[in-house]
Amino acid sequence: MASALRRSLPFALGVLLILAALPAGYLLLLREPPAPVAPAPTAVRPQAVELRLGELEGLVEVRRGEVWRPAQPGEPLQVSDVVRTRAGATALLVGGPSLEVRMTPGTEVSVEELTDSLSRLLLGNGMATARVRTGSAKQTFELKAAGSDAVARTDTGTFSMSNNGQGTVAVGTQDGEVAFVGQGKVVIVRAGQQSIVRPGQGPSDPTPLPSSLLLKVQWPATGTLRRRTLVVSGQSEPGTRLEVAGQPLTPDAEGRFTQSVTLREGTNTLQVRAQGVGGVSQAEQRQVVVDTTPPRVGLDADLWK
Repeated sequence: MASALRRSLPFALGVLLILAALPAGYLLLLREPPAPVAPAPTAVRPQAVELRLGELEGLVEVRRGEVWRPAQPGEPLQVSDVVRTRAGATALLVGGPSLEVRMTPGTEVSVEELTDSLSRLLLGNGMATARVRTGSAKQTFELKAAGSDAVARTDTGTFSMSNNGQGTVAVGTQDGEVAFVGQGKVVIVRAGQQSIVRPGQGPSDPTPLPSSLLLKVQWPATGTLRRRTLVVSGQSEPGTRLEVAGQPLTPDAEGRFTQSVTLREGTNTLQVRAQGVGGVSQAEQRQVVVDTTPPRVGLDADLWK
């Protein structure tokens, strides 16, 4: 009897171990397998877009690094390149079929960013007109103003920006609409409107583009000068772009301007021309005669009689 029990004991222990393992195995079968771990997303690097020099007129220069050199039509531009137009010169920057930026005389523009989603330029001084069109992929264009935190931004539209480099920035929209940002304030400048940023201020509420411009010039009292330099001063609209005897400049925050002009002997025709961000211009012209010939000193013959 005892021997039979000893023989059956291992069998009974095995059965008990199997029965004890059944619940744990059942739970393992019912448990859901762990979800596969998704691979970390690969960072997508922005693709660079192309910006080239288009039509050039007059002396246009490009700076890459520290060296200025004459620009060439069709030349590709890179981030950190700077383009400037001298007196009487204009330049067109082309970014494919969706972007054109035209620079007036005496304007400087830097390239800050060129990606498939954003093109950003910096207007150092002068006036530039941007034409932005929606292409196959939506892209935002920004034009920043040096010496200010003012930024004009649009996805589609045509606008002009002027910058005197001292905190006075004006934006005028010809079509579409532009978000004009400065000092934490945002205004929407729609077609036919303009807005102005003055030093330390946000953009003004948009107003209609003027049909004419204020231009008052202080000319010399006499038409004949005994010197070859003349200081021309006057008053215009803040944010306008001026040319005094062909030399470009931008008035101060109140619209005042002063320019020294070198004259030649004889008759000089001087013109002062103002252009607003809406495309309207106003001009005044005056002729000034320079005669630096010393007066002749003669003796009266009757005195010797």
